[in-house]
Amino acid sequence: MKKVQDENVIPLFQEEQKLQDSAWRKSIPAQVFLNYFFAINYHITHSPEDAGLKNQVFLRQHSADLSEKDVQALARILNNSWSTEYALRATAELGDETYLRNALHWTFPQAYYSIFAGLQAFLYTLGIKTNNEAAIRREAGRLVVKNAYPRVVGYYAAGAYNDFSIHRLPLAGYKAGLQIAGKEIEAQAQIGQFLRTTRKLTANAIRQQVQRNPATAIRSSKTGEVLEKWSAQHWQQITWRMGYTTLFDLLSRLRISSSQKEIERFVEAQIDFKLFHECLLSLVSYLNGLHESYVAQAIGLEQYRKVVAELPEHLRTGFVSKRLQEQVAPLFTEGTTHQLSVAA
Repeated sequence: MKKVQDENVIPLFQEEQKLQDSAWRKSIPAQVFLNYFFAINYHITHSPEDAGLKNQVFLRQHSADLSEKDVQALARILNNSWSTEYALRATAELGDETYLRNALHWTFPQAYYSIFAGLQAFLYTLGIKTNNEAAIRREAGRLVVKNAYPRVVGYYAAGAYNDFSIHRLPLAGYKAGLQIAGKEIEAQAQIGQFLRTTRKLTANAIRQQVQRNPATAIRSSKTGEVLEKWSAQHWQQITWRMGYTTLFDLLSRLRISSSQKEIERFVEAQIDFKLFHECLLSLVSYLNGLHESYVAQAIGLEQYRKVVAELPEHLRTGFVSKRLQEQVAPLFTEGTTHQLSVAA
């Protein structure tokens, strides 16, 4: 009898192990996605580079001739950013692990659109007034290359398909692992992989768009038929359409992943959802603070204080005011920024 019992124990254990392995394999895409965003935050907090704007030449040179109507428009855009961030923070306060798991349906796009609105406000002060997301990401790419952002988020990918180059991320060439980053080399490797895979997806999307249109499709010089396979030269022809791939393109993956099919894959995964939410919230707060600083520089600190003072109480007395005091106002020391007046 003992022998029969022993024989029954081993197969049961092995079958349970198979189920665990299967669950882990299904969780890998979600785990990799979490790794990416954790790595982005890790690089911001652990890089020897300054993560703030105090020494940023682009900030010191930023000026704008804005009317009262422009300031009102900026206030509305910022209000969209702050209201969305408020909703994202409320989820964190309400939720346990299970709640946060199911909240991905809205927290992913909330994180993206809060940052997107803050970026839109920054661009508005530069005279770029558009709601087009692709155009805004393209302009953001140019700003990244022009060093408008601290180097900890100023990295980018360029180049044609299968010939990508990563800039301002010296350790990006190392192989990325499946574990949460615990060293700077691991964080940079994962960010580098995120940049490459995102740029690859962008290139393929543009290729499909080009080839679907009879007027733009690349054809065989011999048969005139639309080419199904592309050479390196063909890929180079569409590189200009891609612009630079930056952090803001990585963030746009949150919008893409808000589709039902993508979200279901995440909800069913065995990953640390609390950590994922913390990573998103940290990144939202950091980037929104950068954009708010540029708006304050453009309209003047006192005018910016007035915008914040006129917010509804739940925003006025919360994280917006805290960031104003801790992140924005300290930049306005003598010799650091220009106090700008708003045009009548």
